[in-house]
Amino acid sequence: MRSFAFVAVCLFTASCGPSGRIERPPTSGEEDTTLGASDVFDVRVFGEEELSGTYRVAQDGTIDYPFIGRMEVAGLEPYEIADLVEGRLRDDGYLVNPQVSVFVQEYNSKRISVLGAVRNPGSFPMQSGLTVVQAISLAGGFTSLANRDGTTVSRRVSGETRRFAVPVDAITSGREGDFAVQAQDIIYVPERIF
Repeated sequence: MRSFAFVAVCLFTASCGPSGRIERPPTSGEEDTTLGASDVFDVRVFGEEELSGTYRVAQDGTIDYPFIGRMEVAGLEPYEIADLVEGRLRDDGYLVNPQVSVFVQEYNSKRISVLGAVRNPGSFPMQSGLTVVQAISLAGGFTSLANRDGTTVSRRVSGETRRFAVPVDAITSGREGDFAVQAQDIIYVPERIF
């Protein structure tokens, strides 16, 4: 009898297969912060204003940096870019002990989708630290027919699609923690069933 009840619950919420199951959101996840084409970031070199600036990654994955020239940055983490700039400035004899920081402004190469009962569904650039509630705000917020606690996030994990239930009303009232979004996530807000 217990196994029948379990099967009934699985069929009611979603299919029990690995790609159809709706799970609770993980408490943490690793965010992909590597840079790609069209991403925008700041390079700050301590005490060297002429070497500090804002850069957009070209379609070929490079930037043109003063004195150094063209540098391949696609696929690198911000700290790896900072290390690369420091090394080139030091090794090429421009600075003795450069101190470089890199801050990402826009992750245009990484996008998320917000679909369903939101005012402006679509694809949006990923931002570092973005949560489900913030992503729904980017999409104009909920429509009047939205089933807020029916919100799900679909994500590719180890080659399979997993769906996570995100109780937005519980999050906004402080009863649950918000869910961090990752690049390529699909957030879906269903309509209420009357």
